[in-house]
Amino acid sequence: MHYTGYLAIHDMESELEREFEVRGMKFAFKKERLYLVEGDGPDMIWAQMTARNLEKITITSINDGASKLKEKGRNWGLFTVGHHRRAQLIQDELPKYNTKPIPFRHPLPSSPMGFWTLWEQDEILATQVTSSPFAIGEMDFQEDKVMPPSRAYLKLWEFFTVYAPEAIAGGTAIDVGSCPGGWTWVLRTLEFDKVHSVDKAPIEKRIMDLGRIDFRQESAFGLDPKDFGEIDWFCSDIICYPERLLTLVNKFRAAGTVKNFVCTIKYQAETDWEATMKFLEIPGSRIVHLHHNKHEVTWFLKGANA
Repeated sequence: MHYTGYLAIHDMESELEREFEVRGMKFAFKKERLYLVEGDGPDMIWAQMTARNLEKITITSINDGASKLKEKGRNWGLFTVGHHRRAQLIQDELPKYNTKPIPFRHPLPSSPMGFWTLWEQDEILATQVTSSPFAIGEMDFQEDKVMPPSRAYLKLWEFFTVYAPEAIAGGTAIDVGSCPGGWTWVLRTLEFDKVHSVDKAPIEKRIMDLGRIDFRQESAFGLDPKDFGEIDWFCSDIICYPERLLTLVNKFRAAGTVKNFVCTIKYQAETDWEATMKFLEIPGSRIVHLHHNKHEVTWFLKGANA
């Protein structure tokens, strides 16, 4: 029997457990934030990282543990569920890898990043098949502390670095719910020919001064897709109920003029699973919890009108 491991996001274990219920799944074991499911499991929205085909490895010592991990791969991200000191001593014997913050759109690591934990004192669970090129799914950027008016820009940085590195300069983007302007700033730095920025409140002047930004001070929900022509990227970090965002997205999908969507689905007290599953029903779409998301998730659809 092999296992799939899901590492819950910090302080959001209840969200992952609820997702297991929604999907009709049961986990076999849980230690700290790590959940084990028997056999192969699907990608989970509320998992920080997924570890597939976890293998049990019996060890006799710290050196033996390090040696057996080295035989299976070079890079290993550790998450401890107990025996913390012993686990860290094993990790210290493994090859080091770069943990420095990366620039925006920096190429992702090309070498596999494994996952391991010391499940029992003399038993390792390990795999080289994980959902993230970063150790236990954690990443940090070399932040711009001057231009962005808020830290919300990091979500779009992460999306275009990890999930859409192929996005190229040129074309048109629209940012709805854009105030104070962080996402508009990111789109402008991507060198789109034009960025439509829409919000009832104005974006900051230093963002407008970058040029090639068409700011419209109005509600995003009253927009007519016909007013914008072809749109390469429809982007939304707007604060609204998920159902209302879905209505807006479907209006632009129906127009057939948008190539790609990336939107933050924001929740109130609890995850709106009914609306979330409706987003997932859109063919070709995907929902992830970015490292820089909070109690919200990111829905995206690439090649929408291909």
